[in-house]
Amino acid sequence: MEFTIHNNVLLSVFAIAAVMGAVANKTNFCTMGAVSDWINMEDKGRLRAWLLAVAVAMGGVLLLEALGKVNLSGTTFPPYRTANFAWLRYLLGGAMFGIGMTLASGCGNKTLVRIGGGNVKSVVVLAIASVMAYFMLWSDFYGIVFDSWMAPLAVNLGAVGAKSQTLDGVLGGLAGMDNTNTLHLILGVVLIVGILFFAFSSEEFRGNRDNILGGVVIGLAVVAGWYLTGSAMGAEWKEWAEMADTPPSRVEVQSFTFISPMGDSVRYLLHPGDLSLVNFGICALAGVIAGSFLYSVLTRSFRIEWFVNAGDFANHAVGAVLMGIGGVLSMGCTVGQAITGVSTLAIGSMLTFAAIVAGAAGTMKFQYWKMMREA
Repeated sequence: MEFTIHNNVLLSVFAIAAVMGAVANKTNFCTMGAVSDWINMEDKGRLRAWLLAVAVAMGGVLLLEALGKVNLSGTTFPPYRTANFAWLRYLLGGAMFGIGMTLASGCGNKTLVRIGGGNVKSVVVLAIASVMAYFMLWSDFYGIVFDSWMAPLAVNLGAVGAKSQTLDGVLGGLAGMDNTNTLHLILGVVLIVGILFFAFSSEEFRGNRDNILGGVVIGLAVVAGWYLTGSAMGAEWKEWAEMADTPPSRVEVQSFTFISPMGDSVRYLLHPGDLSLVNFGICALAGVIAGSFLYSVLTRSFRIEWFVNAGDFANHAVGAVLMGIGGVLSMGCTVGQAITGVSTLAIGSMLTFAAIVAGAAGTMKFQYWKMMREA
């Protein structure tokens, strides 16, 4: 029975991710594309869809917490609400990821969607980013290259009375509040209303069903992930894992993110007989590819795409390296931090969101300047 609970959680994750992959393919939901449309064409349609996903995820989390269905103030993966504010990791990692996803033609989620649609370039990006994420997660690479000088720069928010790095946690700590639940709810509602107003203030966006569908489905998928691992079923899953002879990997309360699962996938492939290494993230990764592939086949849009030239390959390879390192360094990607993380009202996630957009926008501006100079 316990093993059935474990399998049910992973199968549910795969199914939800498959829906994400199919919908992202259909609607062209792409966070890198959202920044590109905004910077290059002043079109905010996909940016509004991205923010709509944030608002839906945030609203779902507020509701789940208000009903007592989940508790995200405990141990989560990644530790979004920790009082240890690693600001430099968020900024540097986010910027690296933003640059990387621009060079690689898509973020982690979009890379998986492209693979499902037949893009072989994205297979190469996935392979390289996965190897780099593996080194960051499961070797001494992070400790040697980053942790030795970054860790001392992290800020302990507990020194100002904050129990977490959420907006309410920090503001409540500064104000000397013991209980910030009400403040958390108020701030969350204000943010949701503001985001929804921005998204739907555009008549063009209101008339674009694909953008609305993409934002709503991606946001709900994140909520489903939190509910699945943080509800009673998730508690049983975690309890079984703690009692198992071979405890499975990563059974913390979590939702969708796509860079650390790439590193976990390499770890599993190095030990394919150890099924305990198959976790939430690996099932999510496989599910997005499968859902996108199924949609591509059914709509006859599956197309093989390869690199145009050596320069195209080099750009994608460098981008993949930056994505793998930056995504782990910042503890999340355009989904893992900018949607899943922001849904917890974590300031670090918001900082990462901003850094990713800045890194991507700066790279696009540089690419345009270089193109004009060469022309």
